[in-house]
Amino acid sequence: MKLELILDAKAILGEGPCWDEALNGLWWVDIPEKKLHFFDPGTGLNRTIQLEQQIGAVAPRSTESLIVALQDGIYELDLRTCRLQRRAKLEERADNRFNDGKCDPAGRLWAGTLNMGGEKGAGALYRLNPDRSLEAVKTGVSVSNGLGWSPDLKKMYWIDSPTKEVTEFDYDPVSGSIDRPRTVVRFREGQGVPDGMTTDEEGMLWIAHWDGGQVSRWNPQTGEMLQSIPAPAPRVTSCVFGGPDRRDLYVTTARIRMDQRTLQQYPLSGGLFRVRTQVKGMRTYAFKG
Repeated sequence: MKLELILDAKAILGEGPCWDEALNGLWWVDIPEKKLHFFDPGTGLNRTIQLEQQIGAVAPRSTESLIVALQDGIYELDLRTCRLQRRAKLEERADNRFNDGKCDPAGRLWAGTLNMGGEKGAGALYRLNPDRSLEAVKTGVSVSNGLGWSPDLKKMYWIDSPTKEVTEFDYDPVSGSIDRPRTVVRFREGQGVPDGMTTDEEGMLWIAHWDGGQVSRWNPQTGEMLQSIPAPAPRVTSCVFGGPDRRDLYVTTARIRMDQRTLQQYPLSGGLFRVRTQVKGMRTYAFKG
């Protein structure tokens, strides 16, 4: 299996890929550039919406609006007017921002924060409920990243990147509560840092390797890496399944803080990639508030 470059975007920090079933396309972000992108696989065109804040995550809501996690809160974005309406304010220190996030099967948005100065344990993992209430589910977080749910909807997976681990929780799809955290995947030396993540219909985890130059598939029951797909970019940031049958894995990358020599070696860094898989991915859920 080989990643195919579908957009030589040269994104500074490409992140947050999110498949929109209603629009048959991919939302993704460039965090420091404050850009929200929509890639149309049918035409190969990429539309850009310029925002005024850094954007960490995006989730579909309807054909006319999205939910976006910006630096200081969570907003609804009207796609017809590009106007933003804040739904929840981030009640944290001013040097924190929202990072990765996605919706669970019940339509709640889970999104975490990090400290832009790199302070460990200064962030949290939040849950925005359909009634627009924002709850801090876990505190003492350093870099909240990848999220995913098991096919039976009984498990939730989450990454705090500096730990180099994937945590599995018991998950209640009705209440949205999580319990009994345990480590199911550990990155070894030389594998980079786990970043974004998604799951497939066989219950396996697909993880992007920051400074590891690959996207990999893992069995959370055994902690074993099952498959590795090398990327022509060392900083692989996230991945999501899309396409009509959800067998296309879209992969984002970054070129932030890479020196000129490394960029010359990996000129496609910051590009958007895709690979056709043999397994079907879990769907991207929409926000139901």
